[in-house]
Amino acid sequence: MKPDDIPCLPRGVRLHNDPVRGQWVLLAPERALMIDMVGHAVLSRVDGHRTYREIVDELAGSFDAPREEISKDCSGLMDALRNRRILDVVK
Repeated sequence: MKPDDIPCLPRGVRLHNDPVRGQWVLLAPERALMIDMVGHAVLSRVDGHRTYREIVDELAGSFDAPREEISKDCSGLMDALRNRRILDVVK
């Protein structure tokens, strides 16, 4: 991910709190991916308006963690989701 990329969830993909499983899932057409607390922290900030840089800065401030570490984790998650076509980037 580049700093000025704007990640977004494509049409038909949404974050959902599954009461049966008691955890957050990322719902996509014919797929459901269980996500952990870190995944939820990242994906809950993906709104199609914030840049990758803004998301990383917000997470680093919220969790009082090094920006480089947050960026590495976010990039890994977002790249994996992009490869599965569950995350898009608008520019």
